[in-house]
Amino acid sequence: MSINMLVLILSVLVCLGSALWGASASCLPEGFTLLSDIDSSILQDIRYYSAHNFLGRRVEGYNAPVCILSRPAAEALSAVQKDALKAGYSLKVYDCYRPQRAVNDFVAWSQNPYDFLTKREFYPTLEKMVLFPDYIATKSGHSRGSTMDLTLVKVADPMPQQATYLPGQPLVRLRRYALLPLFL
Repeated sequence: MSINMLVLILSVLVCLGSALWGASASCLPEGFTLLSDIDSSILQDIRYYSAHNFLGRRVEGYNAPVCILSRPAAEALSAVQKDALKAGYSLKVYDCYRPQRAVNDFVAWSQNPYDFLTKREFYPTLEKMVLFPDYIATKSGHSRGSTMDLTLVKVADPMPQQATYLPGQPLVRLRRYALLPLFL
C-alpha cells in the first residue's frame, strides 16, 4: 500500500468520525465553513437535527447540530451580528446549508398521507400537499450554502437557557424575551 493511499484512507476515517461525533471544518467542501468558526457569538438552534421540526424527527443529512455556510455568507452574518449586538440583539440561526438528501426527505414525508404528527404546531391551517412549492421547495436554495433561516433575539444578561424540546410540545414565547423575525 502506498503512502498516498494510506493518507487518503486516514483522511476518510477522520471525516467519518467527525460525521458521527460532530462536524469538522476540515471535511467541508472548499469555500464552506462552520459558522461558529467565523462567529461563535451567533446562536444556533438547528431544528432539523432534532425532533422539533415539521417532520417530528431528525431530518436525513443533518449529522450534527451545526450551521454550515459558504464563507462569504458566514462573514456577512458576522458583520450583521456585530451591529445587532451593539443594539442589544443577537442573530439566531435555525437552518443553514441543507443537503439535497434532506430535501428528498421532506418530499418523502409529504407523500405519507397518514403522518400528521406535527400539523397542529407547524402547519395547522394548511393541507400537507399545499406546502409544496410555496413553503417547501423540491430544490432548495439552502443547498448552495448561502441561504439560512434566522431571527433576532433580544440579548438578556444573562441569556436565558432554552428549554429542552419534547416531541409534541407546543412552541412558547417568554414575554420578556420576545423573538423578532428577520428576513434577509
